[in-house]
Amino acid sequence: MTSTFLPDKRSGPDVDLPPPAVDRGRGRARRRALHWLTAVGFQAPALVLFGTLVLLPMLFALYASFFRWGGFGMPEDYIGGDNFTRLFQDPVFLGDLWRCLVLVGLSLVLQLPFALALAVALNQRIRGRAVYRMLFFAPYILSEAITGVLFSMIFAPDDGLADQVLGAVGLGGVGGEWFADPSTVMATLFLVMTWKYFGFHMMLYLAGLQSIPAELTEAALIDGAGPWQRFRNITLPLLAPTLRISVFLSVIGSIQLFDLVWVVTAGGPDHHSETMAVTMFQYGFKRYQVGYASAISVAMFGISLVFALAYQRFVLRRDLQGATTTMRGGGA
Repeated sequence: MTSTFLPDKRSGPDVDLPPPAVDRGRGRARRRALHWLTAVGFQAPALVLFGTLVLLPMLFALYASFFRWGGFGMPEDYIGGDNFTRLFQDPVFLGDLWRCLVLVGLSLVLQLPFALALAVALNQRIRGRAVYRMLFFAPYILSEAITGVLFSMIFAPDDGLADQVLGAVGLGGVGGEWFADPSTVMATLFLVMTWKYFGFHMMLYLAGLQSIPAELTEAALIDGAGPWQRFRNITLPLLAPTLRISVFLSVIGSIQLFDLVWVVTAGGPDHHSETMAVTMFQYGFKRYQVGYASAISVAMFGISLVFALAYQRFVLRRDLQGATTTMRGGGA
C-alpha cells in the first residue's frame, strides 16, 4: 500500500502570511498622523497671520474694554463693565443702532430689489448688455474714499452738480444742503450707498440667473406661463440661495459701515449720519477714550456674530447642508 505525502499548504517558505493586526493598525495610525501633519503644515502660515493680525487684536480689544484707557501704555485703570453700561445709555450709540436698522431696512426694500430688477433685465438678450453690465458694476470698483469725495462735490450746496441740474429743470427749490441738513442727510447718504454697492449685488444675481437651466423657462413658456409667473414660480425659487447670501452681505455691510460715511459726512451734522464704526473711531482716535471705543468694537462684533449665527441657523441651514467636507485618515 503506497501513500502519497501531501505537503501542508499552511506552512513552508513559499507561503505569504498576512501581517499581524497590530502592524496594520500602526500603519493606519502613521498615515493618519502624516495627513494631519501635512494639513497643519499647509495651514500654519495662514493661522499665524490670522492669529497675529485678527485674533490677538480682538482679544486685546475685549481686554481693553474693561479699562478706562487713553491708548498710551498698558491699561491699568480697571472699571469692570462700566464701559458697557455707558454704551447702552449713550444716546449717540443708541442712535447708531437705529440708523443701522434704517439702512438695513432701506437696503432690503429698495437697494436689493433694484439690483435684482437690473439683473433680470440684463440677463435678457439685449444689444450691448455687456457694456451695461460693465457700467453698472464700475461704481463698486471705485474705492469708498473716491466715491465719498465725488459725491461731496456733486451734492455741494448751490455749486454742486445736483443743485445745478435741478435748477436747470425748474426744480431748484428741491435742492439744498444735502449732507448738512439733518432731515436729508440719511436719505442722501443711502442714495450714495446704493450707487456704490448695487452693482455688486447685481452681479451676484446675474451669476445666479445664469445657473438656472434654460429648459425650465422654455417649458413654462410652452405651457403658457407669462413673464411674472415664470419669474415667481421658476426664477425666484431657484435664485433664493443667491438672494439669501446677498441679504447676509448687505446686513453685515450696514453694521460695519465706516469709510464712506467718514469721507462724506464724518458722522455729521450733529451725529445724524453717524454709524457704530464712526462713533468707535471718534472716541478712539479723536477723544482718546480707547477703552470705551474698545467696548463699542466688542458690541459691533457681538451684534455681527449673533446675526451671523442666527442667520446661518434659521435661513442658510438648508443651503449649507452637505456643503461641508471632512478629512479622514486614508487607507483601510
